[in-house]
Amino acid sequence: MAEPAGCGPLIPPLSETSRPLRQQIFERVRAAGQIPRVQVAKDLGVSPASVTTITSDLIERGLIREIAREGEGGRGRPAVALGVRPEAHLVAGMKLSDREHTVVVVDFAGNLVAGDLIPRRPGLLDLAEILAAAGELLDRVCAKAGIARQDLSAVGLGVPGFVDSAAGEVLWSPVMRDRNVALAACATQALGLPVHVDNDANLVTLAELWFGAGRGLSDFAVVTIEHGLGMGLVINHRIFRGGQGLGMELGHTKVQLDGALCRCGQRGCLEAYVADYALVREATTALNWAHKSGQPESVLLESLYDHAKAGNQAARSIFRRAGRYLAVGLANVVNLFDPKLIFLSGERLRYDYLYAADTLAEMEALILTSGRPPPPIRIHAWGDLLWAHGAAALALSAVSEGLLAPVREVAAQ
Repeated sequence: MAEPAGCGPLIPPLSETSRPLRQQIFERVRAAGQIPRVQVAKDLGVSPASVTTITSDLIERGLIREIAREGEGGRGRPAVALGVRPEAHLVAGMKLSDREHTVVVVDFAGNLVAGDLIPRRPGLLDLAEILAAAGELLDRVCAKAGIARQDLSAVGLGVPGFVDSAAGEVLWSPVMRDRNVALAACATQALGLPVHVDNDANLVTLAELWFGAGRGLSDFAVVTIEHGLGMGLVINHRIFRGGQGLGMELGHTKVQLDGALCRCGQRGCLEAYVADYALVREATTALNWAHKSGQPESVLLESLYDHAKAGNQAARSIFRRAGRYLAVGLANVVNLFDPKLIFLSGERLRYDYLYAADTLAEMEALILTSGRPPPPIRIHAWGDLLWAHGAAALALSAVSEGLLAPVREVAAQ
């Protein structure tokens, strides 16, 4: 089945009344791609006159437009639909990681304009290096898109680690040397554009919610397996970050008291048994790879996978052990949140031993016995441009919220 046009959550008709009507109308137009006024009124349960008044204002402000619908209308005035004006705003989304930095530019309707990536050597970066990398990424993708940096309305920026998105602060990141960094404010000043930051797992979740198979789901979870183990959660079509903005850290739930050392500094974290550095650490001991300690983790991981595929039992047991721990983590997600669907996402999903049939069967054995089937697991082994798309969704959301917020404030007085 073809993916629907538009971008953003596909919220069922008559299911949301808490958000201001102006915002609901705009978001419905954006999600649909093209939609007649009468359908908007029907979906929201309001009068066509109210929709006409609000959409006329949105058209006047250049946020949406009328689109002629070919083959409809008959005599007289042709039938028209409403759609977001793609050229109204441009945003960039980027993800900074310990392997490569990626970036995309999308228009106001969510269409990809340009994308780029810069490989880098692993290692911690200080704030100045982070800001320099972001500036280089932005200039490269703007050159590809044929625009100036000032043509952008906002930038979404994602990094792994503990990120307070609302405050724009990175408390800890495995790619940053510094802690408690006001990254949004620093990047805003350095780039000359509004910058919004978030945890990279939340960005994958936003990408699924805005552009992927999660658009029509009210509740779902995303578990990311990359250089670490992350999670994002959508509840009632909105991403959930927790009371202090730092929730859903599945990789740092504890599965073993006084267990393996995690890169966060604590012991026994789930990530310390599933992430790539955990697999390489196991392989160094089990396969006697001490002499390979100078090689990049990515090379060692590929070698471990090749050994497993060739039948090496020690290599297979490493993936099997990691898969069992992953099954524990997934079962806990099901028991805690009961999502309709779980996405397993990230480049590491190429290593199919992590989600082999027996691993998923073990997950099913660990969830509550309710007589109901477990949620389906969908594998998305996508690359880093997916994460950058999520960062672009973060920026798009911030721009549209900012444009509509002044109207809400006036209306509330």
